[in-house]
Amino acid sequence: MAYAAPMVIDPLEAHLLRAETLRVGLVVPVSGVLGLLGPCAINCATLAATEVNASGGVLGRPVELVLVDGGREPERVAREAAGLVRAGAVQALVGTHASDVRVRVERALGGAVPFVYTPPYEGGSRDRGVYFLGEPASRQVGPGLDWLVGHRRARRWFLLGSDYVWPRLVHASARRHLRSRGATVAGERLVRPGAADMGPLVEELAAARPDAVLVSLIGSDLVAFNRAFAAAGLTMPRLCGALEEHGLLAIGGDATGELYAAMGYFGSVATDASLSLGERYTRAFGPEAPLLNGHGHGCYEGVLMLAALARRAGSLAVPAVEAIADGTSVSGGRGLVTLADRHVRQRVYVGRAVGLDFDLVTSA
Repeated sequence: MAYAAPMVIDPLEAHLLRAETLRVGLVVPVSGVLGLLGPCAINCATLAATEVNASGGVLGRPVELVLVDGGREPERVAREAAGLVRAGAVQALVGTHASDVRVRVERALGGAVPFVYTPPYEGGSRDRGVYFLGEPASRQVGPGLDWLVGHRRARRWFLLGSDYVWPRLVHASARRHLRSRGATVAGERLVRPGAADMGPLVEELAAARPDAVLVSLIGSDLVAFNRAFAAAGLTMPRLCGALEEHGLLAIGGDATGELYAAMGYFGSVATDASLSLGERYTRAFGPEAPLLNGHGHGCYEGVLMLAALARRAGSLAVPAVEAIADGTSVSGGRGLVTLADRHVRQRVYVGRAVGLDFDLVTSA
């Protein structure tokens, strides 16, 4: 039986209105530093839920999405998500947001419902009921570092990131990787998310005279830094771990040929799977819709993975899902992905900004 396209409702509606749907909490930022990720992520989750409903829904019910703003202070997000779960207002979660939010949400849930987390993350977590579709830090940065060491002779690096768990562990992985390639770290700085003035950071970076910069800033901070960098007339290579198509558009594009991003998916990936997803996305939301990007694509895969887990287990009870999780697969814009030990292992792409788009230079 096919069901209608899903609604996206807010938490208050979920608490007040009873429904025969299977409600999934969609934790994505629509405010704060990462707020620019929200529109595409919501669209992609809606597209996935529409496709799930067209194929019969999940456990005999249509999927409905409950939007939780993941751009707020982590404890507030965790309280709202856990409150929805305790009230029975949602039966599972899919999230694309910062790792400090994820850590609080995991702790608040305590394994009560399945939680599919989709963006690049720091690695290492094994909490029950949590499933990871993004690239761990140890895999995400390596291909880009290798390419720049080999092709741009980048031997001295400056590491710049936001001060929370993901950038810290990205930098730890980068230091080990660079050391193995005979490269060195010329300087490092972590800054509070939401930092207003990037000028002093750019000056500090320039004074260190690195060959290249690993940038682990996020959202509007990443945009502000790259604007300040360009305004200062600097041209050294920058490798970003959270830059996608919307961020590149917000920067105003790049004409230096020295701005790079490492992600598990770009809209410019020229595979049959990616082209098909792009066509369906445009058909659903129109040619003026927010650009399809890696963070939004993660939400698409996340909703599909949750549906696949529930169908395979015959339940959304965490013990039943845990028993069948390994080997569960879905197919999205990057092809088939399969869970193993609550994670997927897929290619990481390195894109070089060319104007307002990314030209893929390598993958691994």
